[in-house]
Amino acid sequence: MPLRAGSGWLFGLLLTTFVIGTDDFIIAGVLPAVSGDLGVSEGTAGQLVTVFSITYAVACPVLAVATRRVPRKALIVGGLGAFAVVNFVTAQASSFAVLMGLRVAAALVAATLSPAAFAVAGRLAAPERTGRAIGTVAAGLTLSLVVGVPFGSWLSQVAGWPATFVAVGVFTSLAVVMTAWTLPGIPQTPVVGVAERLRLLRRPPVLLCVLGTLLAACGGLMPYIYMAPVTDDLTGAGGHLVGMFIAVVGVSGAAGTVLGGRLTDRWGVDRTLLVMFGGVVAAALVLLLVGGLGRGAAPVWLVAAVLVLWGVPGWGNNPPMNARALHMGGEAATEALALNTSGLYAGIALAGAVGGGAVNLYGGLGVLAFACAAGLLTIAVMAWSVHRYPSPRHTTDTNTDTPAPTDTPDTTPTPASEKATT
Repeated sequence: MPLRAGSGWLFGLLLTTFVIGTDDFIIAGVLPAVSGDLGVSEGTAGQLVTVFSITYAVACPVLAVATRRVPRKALIVGGLGAFAVVNFVTAQASSFAVLMGLRVAAALVAATLSPAAFAVAGRLAAPERTGRAIGTVAAGLTLSLVVGVPFGSWLSQVAGWPATFVAVGVFTSLAVVMTAWTLPGIPQTPVVGVAERLRLLRRPPVLLCVLGTLLAACGGLMPYIYMAPVTDDLTGAGGHLVGMFIAVVGVSGAAGTVLGGRLTDRWGVDRTLLVMFGGVVAAALVLLLVGGLGRGAAPVWLVAAVLVLWGVPGWGNNPPMNARALHMGGEAATEALALNTSGLYAGIALAGAVGGGAVNLYGGLGVLAFACAAGLLTIAVMAWSVHRYPSPRHTTDTNTDTPAPTDTPDTTPTPASEKATT
């Protein structure tokens, strides 16, 4: 089924990732309120984020295999319904232990929905528009940072932290209606056995894709996590401009996901990936140079401008990387996407750990230096990977009879005629 202008299924999938991203990141904006209301320290309340991320990373590939026989529309619509219920119940949590358990439940549902949404977008889109479709769905995650989290933080201050989860539940209910109404039924394809799917996931092309995602997340998100010390070392402006810098990165990141999808369709997966990774490293190097030349004295406008150049490729690599995971997974495409998502969350955790050590030892500029090193390692790994296991010019429906890449490079594009119609 070609990607039709005006069809609502793509917006429904974008709304799906938007509510997942908002629910994931909103805790950071309501920590003081949760801490005060439930009688725990902010450090303890912060473990809600840790538990969500770990649960998501561990459960994602497992749940992808476990739900392989569930029709995609039923999985997405039903999963969104469950996600809405969990958030409405979360608003009624009366203790920190109950809230922690509900965050685990939310992470389990989110880990099921996110890979399915990307896989469905890749399957329903025409071959020459796959990257654009995946980029649109990925934009939901960055929009959650730009719109969802600030709105939730404001709502928490006005009406209390439970109101933020009610709001997420309402938006999720809208996503239920939207996907139920617009998402077409997708015919079941022959189900590959669990053992065969796991064998496909152990192939070097898939594992290298996951490793690339882990390294890219580590290097690309490290400065974002430690935006306060990084920008303070660069401008000397203190912490009162951190919100503005984060907003700049969020807006440019949202634009980057759309651009990354379009370039994937125009340039192909592998070329777009390497350009995006190179852009991230180049921008981080410029920030490091600016800090080295005039530590604490860089103009705010200059730092903001370079952060735009960093944010666009920093989030723009999401569509081509997901498109590559779709192809490399072959008949286990959804599971490959889930494993790739686990690599993303592992990379975020690694960025927090490595960046924390760097900022303690060398300050914000140390974070930039370590981020550059991780970015260069990412480029090296992915340059070898795309040379050894090149992606086709257009990503096709990997749930058909298209095999996963073997250890022998195959540079022959899959004809568009082999894409299944739905």
